[in-house]
Amino acid sequence: MVPLDSLQHFYFIGVAGSGMSAIAQYLAATGKRVSGSDRFFTAGSNLPIQLQLEAAGIRCHPQDGSGMKAQIDAVVVSTAIEPTVVEVQLAMQRGIPILRRSELLAMITRTRKTIAVGGTSGKSTTSGMLYSILSAAGRNPGIISGAGLVSFIRQGKIGNAEAGNPDGWLIIEADESDGSIVQYQPEIGLLLNVDKDHQELHELKELFTIFKANTKQEFIVNRSNAMAAELSSGSRFDFSVDDTPAPLQATDFKASGWEITFNIQQVPFKLHAPGRHNMENAIAAVACAMATGLSLEETVEGIQAYEGIYRRHQLIGVKNGITVVDDFAHNPVKCASSIRACQGIGKKVIAWFQPHGYGPTRFLKDDFIAEISAALQEEDEIWMSEIYYAGGTAVKDISAADLIHGIQAQHKKATFVEDRNQFAAAVRNHLQPGDILLLMGARDPTLETFATEVFNNI
Repeated sequence: MVPLDSLQHFYFIGVAGSGMSAIAQYLAATGKRVSGSDRFFTAGSNLPIQLQLEAAGIRCHPQDGSGMKAQIDAVVVSTAIEPTVVEVQLAMQRGIPILRRSELLAMITRTRKTIAVGGTSGKSTTSGMLYSILSAAGRNPGIISGAGLVSFIRQGKIGNAEAGNPDGWLIIEADESDGSIVQYQPEIGLLLNVDKDHQELHELKELFTIFKANTKQEFIVNRSNAMAAELSSGSRFDFSVDDTPAPLQATDFKASGWEITFNIQQVPFKLHAPGRHNMENAIAAVACAMATGLSLEETVEGIQAYEGIYRRHQLIGVKNGITVVDDFAHNPVKCASSIRACQGIGKKVIAWFQPHGYGPTRFLKDDFIAEISAALQEEDEIWMSEIYYAGGTAVKDISAADLIHGIQAQHKKATFVEDRNQFAAAVRNHLQPGDILLLMGARDPTLETFATEVFNNI
């Protein structure tokens, strides 16, 4: 692997993507020269993310090769960038090294003490909580995340990266969906959970087993999750949120509106985020912080100071007594957890979900039906619009209507509204003051705008 120090100018193709923008910002903050392009950028465009990237010192260009005139040491691509893109072709013609996003992230982690957060759910939230804990303790950590921290977004930043002290800890998300998790060799590895998502469970277990083997010092697992518990190495920082024995246990969960309280080893914690799953994320972050040398008591302030993550139970607003919440939930377990978290806030939950990708929806069809049906209470409702299609050669042999029919067969209230632009008008008469309107979905870059449109039209 090429040493990071030998590369000075990086060019990112698809720099507006969440994973790409985070690494680009991190490198720029450490003194590297960074530029890039995106298919959303055009000559004279001033998109918000483009302005934010440029404010971070990253030169932005249209994805037409016009930005590749200077000397470039490496071109960076994600799995979404195809070899036919003109800038990839130019890099190949000029003999410029082409790095995958995950390869570059692995190079970065070799220059820092790293905590890698893995698991099929909760990576961004747990990373954000851990960053809050270490920051409150004066450790000045770095972070490269898949989602923006609200505390950064309020400052006008994208919010998914911070360099921190080069001698301090770097927190990263270790992604299993593309298999890149096997490339990282962190000092501390965290396994939150193993639930069916992009791959079958046995495939996920193989990836996380390699992740465990690559962790240098402390491999921490959530013993409450059965498959994660199978990979425990007996760390003194393993944790649980139920009756499963573990060195660290969260107990006495209580919810009050948007706030939850709980104890860890009899030490009281308060968190401004709803749902039991956030207690689980919090104790995971606490466990990692303790593995860096903090005491349990030293983690309390950071958990209470945590302000949230972009599109993770993000409050859009309250209108006519109806609370609208936007969430990134997109796999069966995440959707069910999101619904349950909202049940503690309002009288009833009306949830809307847009599945992403025909392949993933087909793969997880039965799991979506089972998990969502189990989560819905008698008065709750689930609505779905048609599957988000990002292009390509997908076989469109499944519909969100198939999921709705399966949930209806479980005697739960479920409605299909094919065109999501018709959703606000269709759901309006189902809403009453005190209800929670929960919007769920991922990958579609227009979901934030959609949430605002729904709020304005209910």
